[in-house]
Amino acid sequence: MISIGIDVSKLQLDWAAGPEASVERVANHRRGIRALVRRLSQLKPDRIVVESTGGYERPLLQALAEAGLGVVLVNPWRVRRFGEGLGKLAKTDAIDARLLAHFGAVADLKSTPVRLGRQRLLADLVARRRQLLAFIVAEKNRVALAPRLVRREIASLIQILERRVARLDRKVDALLGEDPERSQVGELLRSVPRVGPAVARTLLVDLPELGALGRREIASLVGVAPFARDSGLKRGLRYTRAGRASPRTALYMASVTGARCNPVLHALYQRLRAAGKPPKLALIALARKLLTILNAMVREQTPWRDPHA
Repeated sequence: MISIGIDVSKLQLDWAAGPEASVERVANHRRGIRALVRRLSQLKPDRIVVESTGGYERPLLQALAEAGLGVVLVNPWRVRRFGEGLGKLAKTDAIDARLLAHFGAVADLKSTPVRLGRQRLLADLVARRRQLLAFIVAEKNRVALAPRLVRREIASLIQILERRVARLDRKVDALLGEDPERSQVGELLRSVPRVGPAVARTLLVDLPELGALGRREIASLVGVAPFARDSGLKRGLRYTRAGRASPRTALYMASVTGARCNPVLHALYQRLRAAGKPPKLALIALARKLLTILNAMVREQTPWRDPHA
């Protein structure tokens, strides 16, 4: 099995064709990426593993996808722990490239879908919307302690940011409207009480696997599946971890309002609270239940049905 590991930094790409292979380096720009893709196309690797580095890997991923080369994008934390388990405590670009190749050869990994064209634009617009919403929340939190003159300045900036968010929403809706399949899925999602346009947009863009995976797989992917922490006679508390932050946040916020207004989620929330579960634990359980419902609806192409109707 040929496993390629590529360590990505702002200026360079270090890659190795195996855990013991020599490490080669190319510049992380268009010409260097083209040369690397040509070389990898000749090698015909079984797996290419790339660390997520906050965006510096995006041009490489797009070039690999356009060349028809499957790639696996992995969390650096996983690879670092893998290396520590092997006793490799030092960290350099060359060590990381070989470690990525080794990780790809022994781990059970699935290819990462790379967003291109309209999908990439949609993801960028939705990400920008989240950034603006974070700015709005930060400015609103400053109002309470600000003097009157500063409060006026803050209010003016909040109005500007809210108009920008509305403009982004219109752009995202227009792009989604050009895709009949996504438009249909969006209508299914919005048929659920307390799943509004913002939640539907986030799930459509950041969770394309919705409807294609089982309930356990989709819950683990989003990060709302509890994992055991048992050892011997000890039975530890279950915790959720990892997963995709943006759809998880959207589902959690929908569950907060759904606990009051959605009949299925309201009944489940009351049952969990009556059993002594803490509020936040109950809301995470609601988010997982909501995700399971939405996943089944998209898979079966069935709109929401009120159980009390």
